[in-house]
Amino acid sequence: MPSLAELQDGFAAAVRRPEPDPPRGITGRGDAGAGRRFGVYRNNHLAGLAGALEMTFPVVRKLVGEEFFRAAAMDYVRRHPPRSPVLLLYGERFGDLLDELPAAGRYPYLGDVARLEWSRIFALNARDTAPAEIRLLSGIPEPELPGTRLILHPSVRTLASRWPVLAVWQDCQPGGGRAKIDMERPERLLVVRPDTEVVTHRLDGGSYAFIRSLARGAALGEAAEHAMAEEPGLDLSAQLVLLFNYGTVAGIAPAAVNKIPPDQKGTPS
Repeated sequence: MPSLAELQDGFAAAVRRPEPDPPRGITGRGDAGAGRRFGVYRNNHLAGLAGALEMTFPVVRKLVGEEFFRAAAMDYVRRHPPRSPVLLLYGERFGDLLDELPAAGRYPYLGDVARLEWSRIFALNARDTAPAEIRLLSGIPEPELPGTRLILHPSVRTLASRWPVLAVWQDCQPGGGRAKIDMERPERLLVVRPDTEVVTHRLDGGSYAFIRSLARGAALGEAAEHAMAEEPGLDLSAQLVLLFNYGTVAGIAPAAVNKIPPDQKGTPS
């Protein structure tokens, strides 16, 4: 006799399969009745997840139409079942699936539009944190600044696309549809919610490299090197002002906090 865990795993797998047969162990008033009731449950389950994706990706749905979107959503929910009962952030990999669909060839930017939409949902639901003020840096001795790390706001997301995905997203908002979009223009974006509203900013190459490095845990000195490599002559002081003005920084970790005793240094993984 299968264990409870095996029954649960079999039930979960059967919910995602298109086959009509119910999983082993499901019984009712006759085999036909059990199968029919399970089929209703399966359809409701998949439809509910697809509906959650519609709420998260309204611009993608608008671009491709309801039929295409529904088929892609059903494909996604079968491949990537939710790992959490909270569906607010379901669909993180939807852009990856759209990149793979041959039918999406007319919209090569579709995956990045989905990534932008998911990033905005992520930012909207991130932990509320008050942005830090730039005056905090004034208390750090200048020799320690290169080793200082900025703690980014929990809502921060970045996206680099070869397509003008923010322009496409804006054009699909209520009142849009009038702009002439240069589809040959790439965009680098910062998504953040410093207060109650999610904001998306366009960045130049140096700014994007700076923020990406900080997001990956680099100290100011290392992040500055990456930014300068991308955009020589970049005004780093102006970049810091920009970051704080955008509400991107939640705190700072002085260089002394970041020092690792020699006997605790490990081999990079």
